Amino acid sequence: MKILVLNGPNINMLGIREPDIYGRETYDGLVEKIKSHCKAKGLDVEFYQSNHEGSLVDKIQAAYGSFDGIVINPAAYTHTSVALLDALKAVSIPAVEVHISEVDRREDFRQVSYVRAACIATISGHGTDGYLEAIDLLAERGGAK
Repeated sequence: MKILVLNGPNINMLGIREPDIYGRETYDGLVEKIKSHCKAKGLDVEFYQSNHEGSLVDKIQAAYGSFDGIVINPAAYTHTSVALLDALKAVSIPAVEVHISEVDRREDFRQVSYVRAACIATISGHGTDGYLEAIDLLAERGGAK
């Protein structure tokens, strides 16, 4: 099983950006944590992070026919991007939405997720371990180890 882990704007700033909300783990640390988890489960994983909406759409479209699942943290685009929603719907790859913080308990504008309608599940507020939970969910659904 091959999984794409897709991260939106400012996720590359983990460990620096608002550590009281997002923790002190860096983006590189997150990538290593996920690689180790996937290796132990016999899963292939690829990572992509961009601060640009169109680049994320391009990556989702390029995933068609190449990936079995997508873990997506759209970050700020969660609340604004119909384009990401449409891209996920277009490729019909099982996707899990992940948020490091508990977005439902934050500002009012964070209460709406456009991408959620194209995802099989949402994991929010479990820190970076939410990514591992999302991978496990996709693996179970896909019949992987």
